[in-house]
Amino acid sequence: MCTRQRDFQYNNNMTNRADLIVGIQWGDEGKGKIVDRLAQEYDMVCRSQGGHNAGHTIWVDGVKYALHLVPSGVLNPKAINVVGNGVVLSPESIINEMKQFENLEGRLFISDKAHLNLSYHALIDQAKERLKGDKAIGTTGKGIGPAYADKINRTGFRVGELLDPAKLTASILEYFEQNRSLFDIYDISTPNEAELLVELEGYSSKLAPFITDTTQLVWRAIDDGKKILLEGAQGTLLDIDHGTYPYVTSSATVSAGACTGLGINPKDIGKVIGIVKAYCTRVGNGPFPSEDSGEDGKRLGEQGHEFGTTTGRARRCGWFDAVATRHACRLNGVDELALMKLDVLDGFDEVKLCVAYEYNGKQIDYMPSNLDEVIPVYKIFKGWNNSVGIREFDKLPADAQAFVKTIQEISNTKVGIISTSPERDDTIIL
Repeated sequence: MCTRQRDFQYNNNMTNRADLIVGIQWGDEGKGKIVDRLAQEYDMVCRSQGGHNAGHTIWVDGVKYALHLVPSGVLNPKAINVVGNGVVLSPESIINEMKQFENLEGRLFISDKAHLNLSYHALIDQAKERLKGDKAIGTTGKGIGPAYADKINRTGFRVGELLDPAKLTASILEYFEQNRSLFDIYDISTPNEAELLVELEGYSSKLAPFITDTTQLVWRAIDDGKKILLEGAQGTLLDIDHGTYPYVTSSATVSAGACTGLGINPKDIGKVIGIVKAYCTRVGNGPFPSEDSGEDGKRLGEQGHEFGTTTGRARRCGWFDAVATRHACRLNGVDELALMKLDVLDGFDEVKLCVAYEYNGKQIDYMPSNLDEVIPVYKIFKGWNNSVGIREFDKLPADAQAFVKTIQEISNTKVGIISTSPERDDTIIL
């Protein structure tokens, strides 16, 4: 595997196409760092789906930035950042997030067709989880599912409606009246009209300069040959259609979701970069074949600082699942993988890599629709040290190199980027 430096600038052979970053596991793969790094060479960075239940953590020169709704390109002062129509937007959350940055007007745009995630959505989310008890999904309680449910039920409210707070107030109160029986079940009171109006006027005054028709904005950028980078939230295995249903999120996290979430067509997509961690994590409930519930799993969580950017809760940890990775790469049309947090594996006596499953008494090399009964089959590597901060592949420990090459072989996808610390520049480009 060579260490030739690659140019991550826009590929002129892919004129007028947008490159895409997609999570390959259960989210939390480290997309923020890669988007931030690549965004330095792009004119526009667009977020296509999800809400403020997802978090991207970016470290630059020792400073930590926690992003939830604002696209990761915000740290490039020259980049335009777009929140697409596929996002469910919490006005309160994005306003607080925007306080980290200055001079966002003209650099941040929010789709007028994105749906609002308001405070009552979070109350519904939390109440539903309580009522489910042991069968709870394990959501963040941020209202994402109820906001998307309202969207699909055609009873939601869109960001553009914030531009007329009085009319939106009346519409929300009417919505509560029509759904009174539902709110009674969840013990949620109808908002006070005056207080609701003040709240929405506050949102409107702060967000109005950023609200626009982002579909036209992105189309113009494509037509003008701008370099565009697309990012989503969560990961492939949480996709509403292709994830471990019902323990999934409420939107399309796969690469195809970028099309509907931004109003672009499949021909507008250029390179697809899949993001994976050198091990696996999962937040919430649901199947996790390569989970390690012992000391190694605990150690992965400690060394990897595996606590949610949004919730702060500990993530479940386990070993890299190459079977699921191959499945996700095919599903997303991944051109190359970015392997994150290789340095977290330093110090283990041995490192495991799931290369197959046992399922119904047979060994299989594919991911079935139901992961509840699969047993991981591991290839064992001798552990290594001293990968932290390495920026050239040939300088990695030999066993770490073998680990990376095996991931590449089994996933049938090139590993093009390796991250060896949270810092932007501690990255190997292959």
